[in-house]
Amino acid sequence: MQILTTAAELQAYTEQARQTGKRVGLVPTMGALHAGHLQLVQAARAECDEVIVSIFVNPTQFNNAEDFRLYPRLPEADAALLGPAGCTVLFEPSVDEMYPQPTVLRFDFGDLERVMEGAHRPGHFNGVATVVSKLFHMARPHRAYFGQKDWQQVAVVRQLVADLSFDLEIVARPTIREADGLAMSSRNRRLGAEARAVAPLLHQVLAAAAAQVQQGVPSAQVQAEANIALAAEPLITPEYFEVADAQTLQPLTAYMPGRSVVLCLAAHLGGVRLIDNVVVE
Repeated sequence: MQILTTAAELQAYTEQARQTGKRVGLVPTMGALHAGHLQLVQAARAECDEVIVSIFVNPTQFNNAEDFRLYPRLPEADAALLGPAGCTVLFEPSVDEMYPQPTVLRFDFGDLERVMEGAHRPGHFNGVATVVSKLFHMARPHRAYFGQKDWQQVAVVRQLVADLSFDLEIVARPTIREADGLAMSSRNRRLGAEARAVAPLLHQVLAAAAAQVQQGVPSAQVQAEANIALAAEPLITPEYFEVADAQTLQPLTAYMPGRSVVLCLAAHLGGVRLIDNVVVE
């Protein structure tokens, strides 16, 4: 596994790979890797000749300076995991390398970003779209791999690829969970023992709500009961719980068989913000 730190190095590497007929896969991450990330790397390894994993804690997608400061950074441990998983190139750029000058471009994804994460984290998806666009230009992948835990992010990135005609395929892989149901996340490392003990309630509430949706319970009732269940745990502060169309992400009033529904939530546990979702097909 090679470690590259500049855009010029990465561009030269992937250009050579493309000229020799190799397929390039990209796995964008912010590090503090877990089994969910490694699943993406392994999927890329199975489908591509070169697997580029980027590790970059992107400041432009944080609207909370403290969250950015506290985001886990484990470069040595991450590098040790990536080689055995099938990574051929680890790209670890500095902030100055990714942003040699302040960006003035602003993305607007319309209704996709006016709900859930976009509504609660102003500017978040502009930062995501900016850094992902840069990585796509630098790595020129045939395929880019993302986890479905960030369902709305995947939808935004798909829109970005379609609108800007990036010549690549977006591959979304299922959420990987702990044995107790908690969705794997780099932020889980920040949970204290008490918060970690109650964290599985997030998935339990989602699973119960999914069953209600399938039974035809009105979305408003599903949402209300989910929020009550979350708020009943003193260590959890719910931020949102939404029942939405899985493609458009717009709120749904009723479930219609044959139409995919996504249930999404965000909540704070002991000062750590977590998100999760469940899809009802």
